[in-house]
Amino acid sequence: MSALSKDTIVDFIGDIFKRRGAESYLGEDVTMSEHMLQGAALAQAAGARDDLVAGALLHDIGHYTNEFPEDALAQGTDNHHEEAGARVMDGFFPTIVTDCIRWHVAAKRYLCATDPAYFGQLSEASVQSLNLQGGPMSDAEVTEFAKQPNLRDILQVRIWDDRGKVPGIETPSFDDYAPMLQRVVDAHAAARK
Repeated sequence: MSALSKDTIVDFIGDIFKRRGAESYLGEDVTMSEHMLQGAALAQAAGARDDLVAGALLHDIGHYTNEFPEDALAQGTDNHHEEAGARVMDGFFPTIVTDCIRWHVAAKRYLCATDPAYFGQLSEASVQSLNLQGGPMSDAEVTEFAKQPNLRDILQVRIWDDRGKVPGIETPSFDDYAPMLQRVVDAHAAARK
């Protein structure tokens, strides 16, 4: 990977979507890109801010930033994609975006521990990955996670994540979201000066 900059990060992500977006999504009935684009479309339909749409679109980008095999979950391996994705996006996107990437798995564990109805809404593949990711949080973990400054937004992105697994749904393409992503990147770069 050549050096990334605020001027190349969106094209870098777009290239990933084009080259690898058609890969299967860990036992779900949609591809990786369909899943991520559905999350973004749900966020957009809800009138979310651009940074939350970006978080919903990029929450699973970490599946592309490591070399774990596609069937890692079936082999009982957690690829820690949430941390891998947040590390790659850190510096280019504001904290709210990287928090939504970094904490979307923990948010599933949190919601399973705090909302009795939530677990029943998970797909079979999501239940399987939950077991590999530590299961529902303990009371102590819930107390600690509830201190997240962006908790509400992280949980909302998680809910869009769970709902973005419907085969055949038409969504905007990555190219449709690219200008919004660039605005988020540019605003973050300007705020850091």
